Amino acid sequence: MKHLWDYLTDRLTLSIGVGFFILGFLFGNWATLIPYIKYSYDVDDAQLGLLLLCLPLGALSFNTGAAVLVQKFGAAKIAGISMAVICLAYMLPFLAASLWQVAAGLVVVGMCMSTLNVSINICATRTEAERNIHIMATCHGMFSLGLMTGSLMRSITLLLPLTEVTHMAVMAFLSLVAAVAAAKNLNIPKKNTTAAEQTGSFKFIWPKGTLLYIILISLCINMTEGSMTDWASLYMKEIVQTSPYFQGWGLFGYSMFMALGRLLGDRIIPAVGKKEVLQAGALLAICGILIIVVLPYTFTAIIGFAFIGMGVSCGAPILYASASRCPDLPDAGGLALMNTFAMTGFLGGPVIIGFISKLTSLPWGMAFVGLLCLFWFYRSKNIVLY
Repeated sequence: MKHLWDYLTDRLTLSIGVGFFILGFLFGNWATLIPYIKYSYDVDDAQLGLLLLCLPLGALSFNTGAAVLVQKFGAAKIAGISMAVICLAYMLPFLAASLWQVAAGLVVVGMCMSTLNVSINICATRTEAERNIHIMATCHGMFSLGLMTGSLMRSITLLLPLTEVTHMAVMAFLSLVAAVAAAKNLNIPKKNTTAAEQTGSFKFIWPKGTLLYIILISLCINMTEGSMTDWASLYMKEIVQTSPYFQGWGLFGYSMFMALGRLLGDRIIPAVGKKEVLQAGALLAICGILIIVVLPYTFTAIIGFAFIGMGVSCGAPILYASASRCPDLPDAGGLALMNTFAMTGFLGGPVIIGFISKLTSLPWGMAFVGLLCLFWFYRSKNIVLY
């Protein structure tokens, strides 16, 4: 655990971690307040689904813009600014006077998420390169901790006489204080760029070669992550048919072991090897899916979801770092391209599972995720990682 102590006691790495934590913390708080938006504007489930698409659409549409900003102004400066701006942006949906304004606010939130995601990941990769250390897995672990913490906050503030809007304002203010403090310590020099890179003339390109395989594996991992996040609780309720008390434990086991795997990853990955960790993660995820499909009982299902969480935990840190170091693209461009496909997988995976579940059953939908993990395992054996 020494690497965690070193990470938390170093001003630069801790400040980078705060950026990841804020990203997860604010999203976790937002997720708990979605029912408030639904009932405040009296929308049905279909309308709510379309409304919630505004956030990922904003994020996906601005990945290239985020890359341009990073190349022009530097990752540290953009990360510091976007940490503060996203705290303010999350208030927009709660201060809106109409449903259209809520939608516009979510688009802005998505754009801020994309900017912070790209810039703070680049801060992490450049710090790793300059100091010859490993922090990427721990950084993504900070995101997972932020997501878990943010999801619990509303349960705490329910004990106080705070409305939903006041709750979000308090969480945004606390995040803003942390963001301002962290931004002061993001002393990462701007990378020297070529004249072509400085123009900021990035555009979407179809990945090829090694980067294509990195993205394909990432797509499988992110589809697995998104599917577990959205369907774990429903699987526990409808397939496992457990008591209401245990319905959320599948997701909790998945989230907890994903965070644990990431926090330990910076010691495991250098010791074992990147490809080996990717392969082991795929095997763990496959075992977990087999357990929940073949043994749909309360405690075996919780164990299965925990296996899946541990399996996917180190995938994103390894692949994000590799994409940012791709020699064919500047780091902002490679990471932005990677982020576009990763988010597509995270958001599209649950939709595909829904269609398969409707045509067959939810266990068959989970089995499809197992096939994705098999592809992930197969391609990891021969992949070149930077």
